[in-house]
Amino acid sequence: MPYIDQFFEVLVNAGASDLHLAEGQPPKIRRHGEVMPIRNEELTNEEMAYMMSEIAGPDRWARYLEVGDLDFAYEMDEHSRFRCNYLKQTRGFGCVFRLIPTKILTLDQLGIPPVVKEFGHLRGGLVLVTGPTGSGKSTTLAALIDYINVNFTRHIITVEEPIEFVHKNKKSIITQREVPENTPSFPQGLKAALREDADIVLVGEMRDLETIQLALTAAETGLLVFGTLHTNNARKTVDRMIDVFPSDQQAQVRTMLAASLRGVVAQLLLKKTAEVGGGRLAVNEILVVNSAASAIIREGATQKLQDVIVAGGGSGMQFMDDAIWKVMQQGIVSPHEAYMKAIDKNRFRVFLPPEDEGL
Repeated sequence: MPYIDQFFEVLVNAGASDLHLAEGQPPKIRRHGEVMPIRNEELTNEEMAYMMSEIAGPDRWARYLEVGDLDFAYEMDEHSRFRCNYLKQTRGFGCVFRLIPTKILTLDQLGIPPVVKEFGHLRGGLVLVTGPTGSGKSTTLAALIDYINVNFTRHIITVEEPIEFVHKNKKSIITQREVPENTPSFPQGLKAALREDADIVLVGEMRDLETIQLALTAAETGLLVFGTLHTNNARKTVDRMIDVFPSDQQAQVRTMLAASLRGVVAQLLLKKTAEVGGGRLAVNEILVVNSAASAIIREGATQKLQDVIVAGGGSGMQFMDDAIWKVMQQGIVSPHEAYMKAIDKNRFRVFLPPEDEGL
């Protein structure tokens, strides 16, 4: 058994989500959003080097020592798989591990609005699942891919860094490719997918101009493309997609995006109150692109998207602050948590307890 597994076992038994190891500090875990140490003794250079190199293997370890960063996945046993990020920090070695559930939950089990399933029925276009780091984007996307896998016969290619959820073929064929192990980069993995008889491509990270450009082109040519961005709502997502491009190309990109974007599912994780048992809850903003939304994107008037979302409740659309408001009214999250995550703070400020009024 690798030396590091003892730390992972503490994490799993505590119901925690992340393990933080840094030279010169005690090991810590994150549980329900709070970080806590799991022993008093600090980690030494020797201890860190031994356990990090043991699970990375010689090639990856050499790459990390040279570059200072490394991403990969590690499977402790059939129930516990981890996304691993190695980094160098001021005191020396460091690493962060995120527990990836090996069982893929369904969209219903995650409490994702039913309209999201409809994105799985599409035969082409671009669907973006967005949210800050640690908001459960990968979990929601895995559930959506699994929904397609159970219900349709498609060829799905995923390009990820690293592969988090491992899918087994059900009705569909799923080809999972890891950057840089199986394909050098996201753009190259996406380009290759165009020649691999794919129906659906999942792009784990759309963080640069080339990847976004290729995703738009693939969506225009009839592929269904799922991608993720680190944005909090639909309006910011559309803005980010366009702002990546030089100003002289933005009008053309707006036209492309207006034609190919089918929907945005933005996600935030909110802390539930102790009264309902604690833990975390996903809330979503959902934009289903209709002719009105398409025209707004083409014009570049993204501030009007909120009106489309609010008016589109009948077709399953949902504005983020309305979703937060609903769970606050039900007592599932506290007014303070709702206020911290909301876009329009003033709407929630009146519900804050007196000690929070200075926020």
